Amino acid sequence: MANLVIVDLTPLDKTQLSEYSALAAETLKPFNGHFIAKGEIETLHGEATHSMKAVIEFPDKESAKNWYNSTAYQAIIPLREQGMNSNFHLV
Repeated sequence: MANLVIVDLTPLDKTQLSEYSALAAETLKPFNGHFIAKGEIETLHGEATHSMKAVIEFPDKESAKNWYNSTAYQAIIPLREQGMNSNFHLV
């Protein structure tokens, strides 16, 4: 069964966020991950704490965890922190 990494985010610096996003997409490839959705959200019920969401699909939970903990992804986390406030969830 496929697993998803759900990212709730609020942009802080659009230039930094754009750079991070391009680099992050490259880090997904070795783990067979890919974005299936990203953009501004429309809240249908309840309160949203972030204005945007990204959904990344992986073939399994192990691939998702290996991606997040990879050297390549960990190296861009400082850029992520400058570009956005976020929460990452694995489903």
